[in-house]
Amino acid sequence: MENNKNILFADDEEKIRQVVTMYLKREGYQTETAVDGAEALRLFHQKNWDLIILDVMMPKMDGIKVCQEIRKTSAVPVIMLTARNDEIDRVLGLEMGADDYMGKPFSPRELVARVKAVLRRTGAAEKTAQTTLRLPGMAVNLITRKVTVLDQEIHLTPKEFDLLVLLARQPGRAFTREQLLENVWGIDYYGDLRTVDTHVKRLREKLRVTGAPSYINTVWGVGYKLEVKE
Repeated sequence: MENNKNILFADDEEKIRQVVTMYLKREGYQTETAVDGAEALRLFHQKNWDLIILDVMMPKMDGIKVCQEIRKTSAVPVIMLTARNDEIDRVLGLEMGADDYMGKPFSPRELVARVKAVLRRTGAAEKTAQTTLRLPGMAVNLITRKVTVLDQEIHLTPKEFDLLVLLARQPGRAFTREQLLENVWGIDYYGDLRTVDTHVKRLREKLRVTGAPSYINTVWGVGYKLEVKE
């Protein structure tokens, strides 16, 4: 099986690297591994990756810091792993731009399922027929995934982009957190509603350009909507 998707997997435990690599390659993914955060960041700069999997607790540089560095230049999908059942780790990972999160121990089959789901959602957005969504002061190119606000380019993570597109396709419509979670993360996502709040907060901050409207509004007791005034 060959699908030409390149995946970088960083974990300091050799056994986990071996097992996960075996499962990913069995599904046809081209997979390379890193033993610590510094090596992961070095390999990241050497190739165009389709997805990156990062363990949170790694020597030299932890996975959250690596994700933060990656997000400075790339919107490549990132899945975070952690051996600790720590809500702080989870929230920090999402704040840094991770697209999904799994706790250890985990099933390699479930991780592969998450990989497929993230890549499927990313690919579906790229294949949309409509090229650009236009709102007052904003342009969202659905092919290049480029967003501009008042002609200023805004760099979004894959999930932030998908969230913006969902809201921008139906301006004025109030979406519940459950609807946003299901439509953006998918029914196979195992997160909670705080994931939505975290991403909306980050998206709002990035869209906050001087002179631009306040695009995303909270609908108290319901969720969120995108609304602009001409």
